[in-house]
Amino acid sequence: MANKNKNNFTPTIAIPPGETIRENMEFLGINQKELSIRLDITPKHLSNILSSKSPITYESAIKLETVIGPSAKFWMNLETNFQLNKSRLEKLERLDVDAKLLKDIPYKVMSQLGWVKETNKTSARIMNIRKFFGVAHLSSIQPAYAVMYRKQKQNKEISNLSILTWLRKAELKGISRDVEEFNKSKLRTFIPLFRKLTLKEPSFFYTEMKRLCAECGIALVLVESLPKTYICGATIWRNNKAILALSVRGKRADIFWFTFFHELAHLINHSKKEFHISYENDTQEDEADKIASNYLIPEELYNTFTNSFQYTDKASIIDYSHKIGIAPCILVGRLLHDKKIDYMNYSDMRPSFEIVRDA
Repeated sequence: MANKNKNNFTPTIAIPPGETIRENMEFLGINQKELSIRLDITPKHLSNILSSKSPITYESAIKLETVIGPSAKFWMNLETNFQLNKSRLEKLERLDVDAKLLKDIPYKVMSQLGWVKETNKTSARIMNIRKFFGVAHLSSIQPAYAVMYRKQKQNKEISNLSILTWLRKAELKGISRDVEEFNKSKLRTFIPLFRKLTLKEPSFFYTEMKRLCAECGIALVLVESLPKTYICGATIWRNNKAILALSVRGKRADIFWFTFFHELAHLINHSKKEFHISYENDTQEDEADKIASNYLIPEELYNTFTNSFQYTDKASIIDYSHKIGIAPCILVGRLLHDKKIDYMNYSDMRPSFEIVRDA
């Protein structure tokens, strides 16, 4: 009734000690009430032992030794073996459940990125993912981290577990960063400094972004994209620390910067301790979008350009952008969003870049 694999023993069933007690009751010709009297325990307690609701204790093992035999050690061994086999079987059942959940976690991509160890063994993958999330079982992931995300309603197929995996990596990175105490007022004053960084190259601006964010109490982290997530950025609160995570998949510069300012809008204008995620083609966070647009290009400056300049002219876009201290791609992105220009003719003004993975 067991499976053997080299030195590993895996039971197929766990036999409760109560079965052996019942066999002895039948052999001795006594019923449950009489046995409870002989053992000097309540009928309810005996019923619980027989049904495995209560374990055989040292005290009850000694009583069984006297009334039924053969020895207290025999009864304690029965109880120990039952509990061990029961736990082994429950572990196997858990592994089966976790193996099904593992299929929705992009383990191969995670191992390629160095987030977990590479292995083809399902059991090893499950243990590595449990450690990554800090959970006893994979079925605990969604209940433990559900507060960190909302499922985006869109046509693209989204994997909840992939989203939580991305957020967990952002959380782990952010927790390890040393930052000052969160200061919303200082963050507001840094908005103009962040705007100026849009004119710089990635090799310079990201280091400066991290430094300024840290001064405001924000751990800025870059997290590689995972399949079926479509996340642009997110804000997470852990240990009274604000974590601002950005996707590092090769993106248009205007989308990268808009996502960053969108997350700043959440941190400045919305309640502390709330989690927010920005997805591609998101339509559910209009308020943060409007605030971010004004951070990048104040409404009056934008209206001046569209009302007084030839906003379809590329040279005019570049000149005006530099005049107000913002990268031209930001103004192009705003004009595209408002459908004042078309994507096809202005793609050359929206450079793509990928920041080198940060630690």
